[in-house]
Amino acid sequence: MSLKSDSFPSSAAFDAINSSLQSDDAERKDAVKKGNAVFAFTLKNKEGQTDSWYIDLKEKGEVAKGEAPSGKKADVTLSLSDDDFAKLVSGKTQAQRLFMSGKLKIKGDVMKATKMEPVLKKAQTKAKL
Repeated sequence: MSLKSDSFPSSAAFDAINSSLQSDDAERKDAVKKGNAVFAFTLKNKEGQTDSWYIDLKEKGEVAKGEAPSGKKADVTLSLSDDDFAKLVSGKTQAQRLFMSGKLKIKGDVMKATKMEPVLKKAQTKAKL
C-alpha cells in the first residue's frame, strides 16, 4: 500500500523511508533504538490542505498515514509545507534551518526531533523527489 498522496508530491518520501526501514531488519532495529519515538508529520500543500503521516521508531519501525499508531500519540509532531518537506528529504535544506526561519513547527519533545535526521538521510538515497 502506497503512502503517497497526489495532493502532496513530497509524500512519496514516506514510501522511500518505509522501504528503507523494511528492507533491512538490522537497520530497522537500529533506527528504532536510536529514534525511540513516534514522529508525526503534518504537511500543508499549496491549496492549503493538510494531511498527516507518522514514522513509528518506538516499536514497529514502520511508516503509515495518520497522526500516530492506533491508540497511541506522537512524541513529536513536525508541521511544514509540502515543498519544505521535499527540500528536507532531498537534502536541499536542514531541519534546523527550517525551524529557525519559522517554516518548521515542532510540537512535543524537540530533542527527539533531532533524532529524525539520520532516518531522513537514509531515505534521501531512495527518494526521487
